[in-house]
Amino acid sequence: MKLISFNHHHKASYGVVVGDDVLDLTPLLGTQAPDLKTLIAKELFGQVTELLKTHKPNLKFSELDLLPVIPNPGKIICVGLNYGEHVRETGRELTESPALFVRLPSSQVAHGKDIIRPTESHRLDYEGEIAIVIGKGGRKISEADAWNHIVGYACYNDGSIRDWQNHTTQWTAGKNFYQTGAFGPWMVTADEIKPNQTLTLMTRLNGVELQKATTEMMIHSIPRQIAYISTFTPLEAGDVIVTGTPGGVGNKRTPQLFMKPGDVVEIEIDAVGILRNTIKDEA
Repeated sequence: MKLISFNHHHKASYGVVVGDDVLDLTPLLGTQAPDLKTLIAKELFGQVTELLKTHKPNLKFSELDLLPVIPNPGKIICVGLNYGEHVRETGRELTESPALFVRLPSSQVAHGKDIIRPTESHRLDYEGEIAIVIGKGGRKISEADAWNHIVGYACYNDGSIRDWQNHTTQWTAGKNFYQTGAFGPWMVTADEIKPNQTLTLMTRLNGVELQKATTEMMIHSIPRQIAYISTFTPLEAGDVIVTGTPGGVGNKRTPQLFMKPGDVVEIEIDAVGILRNTIKDEA
């Protein structure tokens, strides 16, 4: 199933997408699960399935004020330099372990919302990525068991302010400008995507394909990422791991290509859908 978070009547809600419509789950499960993260933690997907049998969708997807898939994650951990072509274009060396950084929830927007180019820099770059959402938490999760800890998949744009990213060897500033990334449009539950299924990831800017890769091209596999990250921090339901971007980023093109106001950027995962955002200058 496809699950989303959104605002409805000025209140945070969540629901399940059925074609072009949505069943609002907040009035039905709010006492048990007021948000999608709680639904995941309590593993209430069976109840959602039963509700779909007895309740018709009551909202139009196109009319919703969407939120990032998980608006309130405990952690957003991103993996850098995880595709060989991207490592080569950056001139860096392969690392034995995943290169990690974190994003803050305020640095991301939902599908259909404007990604904001800040006044401090116009070097706003795209990075198409596959996001995984943790269902069953744990620490020191083995690679063999890692697939059982994934509840779903979503598209992610790890938008980056390149000059700020390179102010120091630590990337935090350039990866966390307000509303420069995007997370959506929905989470496809893991029962619809087989463990180790090959996923194809694409990034388009104004309709032009700039990035394309498959999960088979990852240096550190998704199970490896989960095992490594959970060694030093317990993973919890609703945590998000953003699994790395392929080669083709704008900063490494000749000439360089940065996103500007009016541009439309799309991140597509073949088994998930398309995350689409327009670029806007900070007011």
